[in-house]
Amino acid sequence: MKKWLMVILSIGLLAGCGSENSKEDNSDSLEKVSVVLDWTPNTNHTGLYVAKEKGYFEEQGLDVEIVMPGEAGADQIVASGKSEFGVGYQEGVTQARVQDVPLVSIAAVIQHNTSGFASPEDKGIKTPKDFEGKTYGGFGSPVEKEIMSALMKQDGADINKVNIVNMGDTDFFTAVKRDIDFAWIYYGWTGVEAELRGEELNMVYLTDYSDKLDYYTPVLTTSEKMISDEPEKVEAFVAAASKGYEFAIENPEEAADILIKAEPDLDAELVKKSQEWLTDKYQDDAPRWGEQKKEVWENYGDWMYSNGLIEKKLNAEKAFTNEFLPE
Repeated sequence: MKKWLMVILSIGLLAGCGSENSKEDNSDSLEKVSVVLDWTPNTNHTGLYVAKEKGYFEEQGLDVEIVMPGEAGADQIVASGKSEFGVGYQEGVTQARVQDVPLVSIAAVIQHNTSGFASPEDKGIKTPKDFEGKTYGGFGSPVEKEIMSALMKQDGADINKVNIVNMGDTDFFTAVKRDIDFAWIYYGWTGVEAELRGEELNMVYLTDYSDKLDYYTPVLTTSEKMISDEPEKVEAFVAAASKGYEFAIENPEEAADILIKAEPDLDAELVKKSQEWLTDKYQDDAPRWGEQKKEVWENYGDWMYSNGLIEKKLNAEKAFTNEFLPE
């Protein structure tokens, strides 16, 4: 595909999309680096904000700027070298690797996939079979239809009986009141928001239907060039980020306050409730925060290949590394 090459050649404006949260340069001895988010700030990112606020990045000799992705996605920005680090997804890294884009996952933010297809309870969508005759609001990725199809096949259902529309940036709660029956969400944010709104949701979790769909989402990323040219910087970033997420695990309330302080436009109640929900999901059953398994990368890579989402098989060993995680 030419998508990656075109994006990499065209990105040149990252310097203008930095977050205003960055502190003034307080020491010439600190190395300036940036980490570009995958989406608007939320509790998937709390550990990064904690590491910044608590001085963990500074302890590692880094002055880290947290930036928004803008129109160019985080993966493309990191792959192009316009940002040293990013927040991405196993799906995106897999697609990049098979297109020979040297993007590497350096830590799993959340150990297991907490996403699924959500719908208001009164829509009666409790299984993939119930997708038939309904309207799905998507975000334009081909993987959406394939995942729905895979789940529906297990349930003896037909993906061609689903009306798929692109709902763009429309809010989930607005969309399902208007013309959408169900959508793909992260329960840790939108699901928690539904709880706060007192709106009952039915969830069809991907992991309930296939172990191969229990992939890492989100992940922290960097480029092969950073790893080969500046491994000490990668190690410093991961060490500080790890400390930040570990703090969030142990102190969810204070961690939520740090995110709210940095991003005051966020709904404070939602941040606190979401942070509480995620606190045991970050590390879960892994021996340490951020650790990734080769079999998880192979399983999802094989699934994407068998469903025609990637042109060749993934070399999982090059897609991720645990070498920079603290012991």
